[in-house]
Amino acid sequence: METPLTPLEFARRTRKLYGDRIGVVDGERRLTYEQFFERCDRWSAALQAMGVEKGDRVAYIAPNTLEQLMSFYAVPQIGAVLVPINYRLTADDFVYITSHSGAKVLCVHPDYLDAIDGVRDQLGGVEQFVSLGSAGGRKGWREHDAEVERAGPAFNRAEVREDDLLSLNYTSGTTAKPKGVMITHRNAWANVMDTLVHFHITVDDTYLWTLPMFHANGWTFVWIITAVGGRHICLPKVEPARVFDLVRKEGVGWLCAAPTVLISLANASREVRGEVPKGVHVVTAGAPPAAATIERLEGEFGWEVTQVYGLTETSPFLTICEPRPEHAPMSITDRAVIKARTGVEMIGACELRVVDDQGHDVPADSNTLGEIVARGNVIMKGYYNDPEATQKVMGDGWFHTGDAAVLHPDGYVEIRDRIKDVIISGGENISSIEVEGVLLRHPAVQEAAIVGLPHEKWGEAPFAYVVLKPGASATEAELIAFTRDRLAHFKAPHGVTFVPELPKTATGKIQKYVLRKGAAAIVRQ
Repeated sequence: METPLTPLEFARRTRKLYGDRIGVVDGERRLTYEQFFERCDRWSAALQAMGVEKGDRVAYIAPNTLEQLMSFYAVPQIGAVLVPINYRLTADDFVYITSHSGAKVLCVHPDYLDAIDGVRDQLGGVEQFVSLGSAGGRKGWREHDAEVERAGPAFNRAEVREDDLLSLNYTSGTTAKPKGVMITHRNAWANVMDTLVHFHITVDDTYLWTLPMFHANGWTFVWIITAVGGRHICLPKVEPARVFDLVRKEGVGWLCAAPTVLISLANASREVRGEVPKGVHVVTAGAPPAAATIERLEGEFGWEVTQVYGLTETSPFLTICEPRPEHAPMSITDRAVIKARTGVEMIGACELRVVDDQGHDVPADSNTLGEIVARGNVIMKGYYNDPEATQKVMGDGWFHTGDAAVLHPDGYVEIRDRIKDVIISGGENISSIEVEGVLLRHPAVQEAAIVGLPHEKWGEAPFAYVVLKPGASATEAELIAFTRDRLAHFKAPHGVTFVPELPKTATGKIQKYVLRKGAAAIVRQ
């Protein structure tokens, strides 16, 4: 009587129970769940008519649109494997990922047709090119809507096993070629169910797509919101004014966002944000958020921020910074410090440890650094066509995250850095995240990045790159003094460079290796 654990089951149930409810809003388009799933069925039939079979790869380059959301149902229900590609990458990246994954069909939003046409001669493995909108008369492109209308709703539903691949999600590849993370139906199902245990999302809730759907399958919210029969509000481009407008007009109660997006919302002017409805639930991950950002969103906006932690390789959630009754009496400032921690294991995700170089658990003393390792139902099947990289991170039976953290006496984990970003100055470990969190409390600072640079006396020392808020001013000496007043002096930056923006990956993570390369080789101070 066992049935496979797959997120496709959520579609079956919601279609049965909530088919007449509005399920998806994309601009002027408003579809009930029945209308949405019928379009998914027609697209499945169209893909099969193009020759897509079980196990074939179907790649997408698209922002948060109805067509992108459809892919998470139409592709896997025929047993094919979805490859959601980060649309912010370069044309060369598009070629690499499409070719490495072995994609048979490439579906592209009109904004990126020029990029693909420019490299089309390098995509010999792709048999069908589909425009997710008007192709403008371009040769060699099928148009998605025309194919959907032409196809009937009948298709051959694949028999799916829970260990079958559901998606290939490529890492950001900041220092090497992107790796294809193999996510199974079971991985995704487990993450959906675990998230719903911790977040009480219901059929009455509306979710705004401020997080890219390509990013770890939209943190599985592409299935989570459907599972409860809630409403998806598609948002192709994140602009603070548009976000606040949709929150008001659509009654948005939930959104997910990386800290960089939260910073832009928290620092939006009153003219941009207008009246901000209270009670919005914000799920944040991707990098540790600054306590100052959380404090502003909760204290000024009346929103509720919860940090989760994980990686593309973990489907993606491992931990949640779960609130406890003893946190309630704290001031907003003190509670924000707790909320900025990485948190505790999610109930069904994994077993998580913080270990030293010998694989021994570090003491729960809030100080001893170790690496986060985990094992459980959300851990990927491996890296596609890369057994060496798979063995490196999973060879001992634990997935090694590469994140350096401490363990607090109450069991909460707190990431202090990526292992490669920990600064060792005069024998002392310095967490760049800790120093950045202090700088972000300065009223003039919008963004900050701390990197270790070579130092003649200390080996290396922390240096800051800072983006100021529009119209604000601050001096190097002022910011150094600000951190020295709030941290041990050896943790304070030895210098500050003011920049108009910080280099980031396409998923919003700061590229610290770029900052290190751009700095002087030796700093004498």
